[in-house]
Order: sequence, then C-alpha cells, then structure tokens
Amino acid sequence: MSMYALYWIIFGGIALASWLVSANLQSKFKKYSQTPLGLSGRDVAEKMLHDNGIYDVRVTSVQGHLSDHYNPATKTVNLSEAVYNQYNIAAAAVAAHECGHAIQHAHAYAPLKMRSALVPVVSFSSNIMQWILLGGMLMLNVFPQLLLLGIVLFSLTTLFSFITLPVEIDASRRAVAWLSDAGITNNRTYGMAAGALRSAAYTYVVAALGSLATLLYYILLYSSRRR
Repeated sequence: MSMYALYWIIFGGIALASWLVSANLQSKFKKYSQTPLGLSGRDVAEKMLHDNGIYDVRVTSVQGHLSDHYNPATKTVNLSEAVYNQYNIAAAAVAAHECGHAIQHAHAYAPLKMRSALVPVVSFSSNIMQWILLGGMLMLNVFPQLLLLGIVLFSLTTLFSFITLPVEIDASRRAVAWLSDAGITNNRTYGMAAGALRSAAYTYVVAALGSLATLLYYILLYSSRRR
C-alpha cells in the first residue's frame, strides 16, 4: 500500500469520526435540552462568575446555534439563543463551560494565554494560506519554496488546534465541578452535563487530528517533488 493510499484511509477515518462526533453532540444537546432546570443559561453564567469573584465580565446573547464563546478582549461570555434564555441542563452545561474560560482568563491560565497570543497570527495566515498552498501545489516542481511557506503557515493552524485541547478540556472540568458544588446538578443530571461537555470536547480532538493529517499530507506532497 502506498503512502498516499494510507493517508486517504486515515483522512477518511477522521472525516467519518468527525461526522459521528458532531451527530452525537447534536443528539445529546437536543436530548438534554428536554431536562428542565430552575435557572436559565444566563442565570447559571452570572452565578458561576460571581461565585468565582468575577464581576467585570458581561453575559450577552448572540445569534447562531451553538455559537457560544468567551471573548477575552471584551470580557464577555456570549451565549447563543438556545442557551441564554433556556432553562435546561444542556444550556447550564454550555453556559458553565464558557464561564470556565472566563475563570481561566482571570487566573492567567497558561494554555489560554498561548492560544490568545496565536489568534492574530492564525487569523492573518488563514487569509492567505489557502492561496499559498494552492499556488505551491501548482508550482511544486518549479518553485517548491511556495508550498514550504504554506506548510509553515498551516503548521501554525495545527499548533493552534492542539493548544485549544487543554483549554477546552480544562474549561469543561471547571464547569462540571462547579455545577456539582453549587448544587445546580444532582445525581441524575450530573452525568448529563458531564456527557454533553465530553462530547463537545471530542469535536476539538477530531479537529486537531484532522488538521494534523492535512499537514502531514502537504509535507508528504512536498517531499515527493522532483529534485
């Protein structure tokens, strides 16, 4: 079996895993959205922030499905419409996870600082990377340095994906622990919150592996050029 054939088998497996993980996450979010809770996503977020001594972070509502995120630049926990005003365990888990990032920021959590530092670099490289990679593949045998530049830029994206893993896993760990300690979850709903956040973490794992597989493909392509 050739290296290219092996690569496509691996890449196909990652693509399938990505679809399965995404489908599982959507299914769990929908299922756990049917389990009522006495607090809305906004209530949970504000309580978690205040319980951790954080009063300079605002909780806002944003459009989109599962578009929830924490913005360290504006110090805002941005919750989607399916989380902000919803009173269920899925909304609570997502809101607590995003507040986990706010707590990381307040405590200067090292992986978050590294990821934040890479954001402008990755954002810039993403705007030109695809064109450089395309040009590099078309001109591989006459100007291989162009593809090499694309590989360097893509490696930053891959690095960003892997740095994201401990950031997301730690935020979920903080969220699940606080939900339990604060009495938001009980013996029945604790597993639901933990399961939903675990499924969300898997999406980042698959994304990181997919990025690594793509990077290896470009390296393999560069190595196979005529010398």
